[in-house]
Amino acid sequence: MEQLVLSAPGRAEWTEVPAPTLAGGADALVRPIAVATCDLDTAINSGAFPLPLPYALGHEFVAEVVEVGADVTSVRTGDRVAVPFQINCGYCVFCQRGLTQSCTTVPRGSAYGLGAIGRGDWGGAVADLIRVPYADAMLLPFPSGVDPVAVASLDNLPDGWRTVAPYLDDLDDKRVLVVGGISIGLYAVAVARALGADVTYVDGHPRRTEVAAKLGASVMAPGAGKVGRFPVTVSTSGTRDGLLLALDSTEPGGVCTDTGVFIGDVALPLQQLYTTGIRFVTGRVAARHELPRVLDLVASGRLDPGVVTATTAAWSDAPAAWSTHRDKLVLIR
Repeated sequence: MEQLVLSAPGRAEWTEVPAPTLAGGADALVRPIAVATCDLDTAINSGAFPLPLPYALGHEFVAEVVEVGADVTSVRTGDRVAVPFQINCGYCVFCQRGLTQSCTTVPRGSAYGLGAIGRGDWGGAVADLIRVPYADAMLLPFPSGVDPVAVASLDNLPDGWRTVAPYLDDLDDKRVLVVGGISIGLYAVAVARALGADVTYVDGHPRRTEVAAKLGASVMAPGAGKVGRFPVTVSTSGTRDGLLLALDSTEPGGVCTDTGVFIGDVALPLQQLYTTGIRFVTGRVAARHELPRVLDLVASGRLDPGVVTATTAAWSDAPAAWSTHRDKLVLIR
């Protein structure tokens, strides 16, 4: 079968690979029908983030079940499913705690479509078939009436969700600051607005600021002055300045979440953080744990993540579309 592979920055091409088969009774085979680029994919494609090449592309996707093992009970052939990008068993100590990004049954960090940092030969979603181990734990039946293209970004979308949603229910003062820079920031804006928050969005990118404004956020340019203090702040820029702005803008007792993947370390103002007294959250999203609530919010009609998508392309155009993309792209079979 054909698998889309990134052979060099800005060069995606079809490669012939063996089709996967069921390896056990707990497995399923699925056919991806909508695949989104992740913000990390975009950085790798531009050469901004180093990753050993070539590697199989695609880890954010919605799929159709083609075949299930004898032990699978939650889905059946023909079902549409949301597929979390991280491989997780559902029964180890970490999975039971909701830390599905740190499953101990597989090498930590195991994931589709992330090459060497995906810890194994799991393949990529821009292919005809994907093997899903632990299918009952991993696969989520897709909500009726929801557009697969709108929610295909099943890494960045729950990543945006977890930066704001867990904290807003307990707050009377529902103000959120999002320091943008990639699509996760826009998903955070969309979720926060869907949950009734007032959002200030800081970014200098014309398209992203336009989307944030359409979502109802107040938009500020970087360096435009003090933005104030907020009970919930988010940094998605992956830059030192963006992170420090979010930390400095978090009010006492507030929470700041950073989703950036930094190359190297960033010094934190620990004395300031200590005297201010805030929670600082970082680390990989537990996608499988967060997805049911994200999909419920979309199915309710309150959240439309499709507004974040910049471009769609047909499956047959995948090599050219992926090679040239600079923003959120969804491939459609």
